[in-house]
Amino acid sequence: MPVNAESELWLRLEAVPGLGPEAVLRLLDAFDSVATLCAASQTTLAALIGVTRAAALCSTEADAAVRSGLDWLAAEDAHLVPITDPAYPKALQSVPGSPPWLYVKGNLATLSRPLLAIVGSRNASVQGQRDAEAFAENLAASGLTIVSGLANGIDTAAHRGGLAGNGSGIAVVGTGLDRVYPARNRALAHEIAHGGALVSEFPIGTPPRPGHFPRRNRIISGLSLGVLVIEAALESGSLITARLAGEQGREVFALPGSIHHPLARGCHRLIRDGAKLVESANDILEELHLPLTTNEDLPDPATTSNLLALLDNGPLSLDQLQERSRLTVDNLSAMLLTHELEGRVASLPGGMFQRLY
Repeated sequence: MPVNAESELWLRLEAVPGLGPEAVLRLLDAFDSVATLCAASQTTLAALIGVTRAAALCSTEADAAVRSGLDWLAAEDAHLVPITDPAYPKALQSVPGSPPWLYVKGNLATLSRPLLAIVGSRNASVQGQRDAEAFAENLAASGLTIVSGLANGIDTAAHRGGLAGNGSGIAVVGTGLDRVYPARNRALAHEIAHGGALVSEFPIGTPPRPGHFPRRNRIISGLSLGVLVIEAALESGSLITARLAGEQGREVFALPGSIHHPLARGCHRLIRDGAKLVESANDILEELHLPLTTNEDLPDPATTSNLLALLDNGPLSLDQLQERSRLTVDNLSAMLLTHELEGRVASLPGGMFQRLY
């Protein structure tokens, strides 16, 4: 069957009002192909999905959503990947409630790479965003492709770090792929599509709606070997993603923070509940049984006291500390975090650090 003809059948199936992913998957179990399903009699379909939905599926009237989908698929880098397609990610295929299809803009091969999700607060601190970018860059340079949700804050920083690390990445979004939300990430979305892929289960033309984002979280975790949470409130979408990851048998990692920082509480709860505490990219690579990074700039033991000595004369920013210590951002961030947890250093508003004793 021509690709466009099969895509049209999937789009027809998707356009049936009230036919959710679970119902579609049940239908696919009852028929050997989407073509057989769509060719079934209205009476046969009615017994499975009801009279109204069967009538909608059997209708020969042109549907605007189907036409929009076909128009979007005309682009060379636009794909509709049903769960029956070999290109559908195997990791996601095994997840209960996996979407029957994925819209993908970009390089389909990106979906089959080793993937790691990085998620966190939309209202992340300056330090949290730096940590997300540094972790993502180091992990991407070590062979992982970074997955996130294109939201403000930690997601944005993780995408940028992943692109810097290996020029690739995956953004799973809660809209149709003809839209970018938030709009400020339009250029970032284009960059991700060029080097990696944008992914959505929602039809072309779908606007952002609150209920879409928890749904997209199961895809973020389902695609990935594990999920790293950086800065999260106790009630947040990031903890939903982490919970889903645990239910899906994925690894859950969390970056701890100051006990005085409200966005550290979600990560601390995850750690208490069994998530792996991480201080460096190697903590994640080791847990995933991947080759560890080697870095000639790793500090010797004397560096710890030297770093504290730099703060003797007052607070300094991360950039100032990096310039004076000559450490990488990843190493510096890990050391500052250790000092903060042990009560020697405090993080201040504006991304500044102060020695306590």
